[in-house]
Amino acid sequence: MHITHGRTAAWTAALAALLSSTTLAQTATGAQAQDAARCVDLADDAIRLRCYDAAMKRTPAAPPPARETTTVRNEVFPHEHDSEGPEEHPLVGSLLDSRWELDEASKKGPFHIRAYKPVYLLPVFYTSDTNQRPASPAAGRQTTESRNLQSIEAVYQLSLKTKLWENLFGDNGDLWTGYTQVSHWQIYNDAESRPFSETNYEPEVTLAFRTGYELFGWNGRLLGVTVNHQSNGQSQPLSRSWNRVMLNLGFERDGWTLMLRPWWRVHDTDDDNPDISDYVGRGDLQLVHQWNGHEFALMARHTLRGGDRSRGALQFDWAFPISGELRGHLQLFDGYGQSLIDYNHRAWYFGLGVSLIEWY
Repeated sequence: MHITHGRTAAWTAALAALLSSTTLAQTATGAQAQDAARCVDLADDAIRLRCYDAAMKRTPAAPPPARETTTVRNEVFPHEHDSEGPEEHPLVGSLLDSRWELDEASKKGPFHIRAYKPVYLLPVFYTSDTNQRPASPAAGRQTTESRNLQSIEAVYQLSLKTKLWENLFGDNGDLWTGYTQVSHWQIYNDAESRPFSETNYEPEVTLAFRTGYELFGWNGRLLGVTVNHQSNGQSQPLSRSWNRVMLNLGFERDGWTLMLRPWWRVHDTDDDNPDISDYVGRGDLQLVHQWNGHEFALMARHTLRGGDRSRGALQFDWAFPISGELRGHLQLFDGYGQSLIDYNHRAWYFGLGVSLIEWY
């Protein structure tokens, strides 16, 4: 009897424990269900997931490595940080990469329209010396009557490019075509019916390669060869044009870019301006810096000759934020060749307006 009673007591205790644990489990499950129900109406996905994890007493898995992004003028390029080695794509997010798709991870394929040079409208563009009678040493390129131009006009620039062929040589070498147009509009010159005093058309083709070397602390990122044509579409005596083959060397460091462009002129049989290289120059450099939403650009070009043939030009551009993608744009120019018709005419110029696209 004692043995039977002992076994009965043991079974009774086990059954009570089982019923108690079942009741606790049901109570816990009911509480979890109530907590989880409160998560349903949370709109944010990440917050809702954390709510469910807390309700079900679940410890979430470790998050993936942080991804940092670099924003370059309307485009975001994510890249991983690896503490055990260099970045897999060191070019992605750089200024030159944002315009030339140098890294394989940035390539978008052919026929994708991209920005090239700045796109701006300068309603105020003042010159210190209007070129009323432009002339060239070529036969039939001298004007005898004044053009009656005013010193203040409006200037706008449009510039786009697209890739024609990607990766011509393995995973490198892209063929681009670009087009830039700069128009000078005598919009305030009512006496002359507000004419366009000059428009320069500049189509070109560039074969661009990704490079990776250092020179004096600068990273050499781009090597390109460009075939360039520039003309003003005028008839004699105002016709001006020339063709060039350019070498492009692109460098960058810490928000700065430097582009060096020596060029060689290809002469025409009917030359509108045989001495243009001794005024506009035989090469230029461009230095661009981004800082706190502002972009500063300095262009310098020279004839690469001495004595009386030592000529050139300087141009400074400052783009500053106004609202969203709209920027204010200030331009200063001094020297020869602000436009093709003025290739051998020296003056200084001041422009003020707005821009939608800058260099980077």
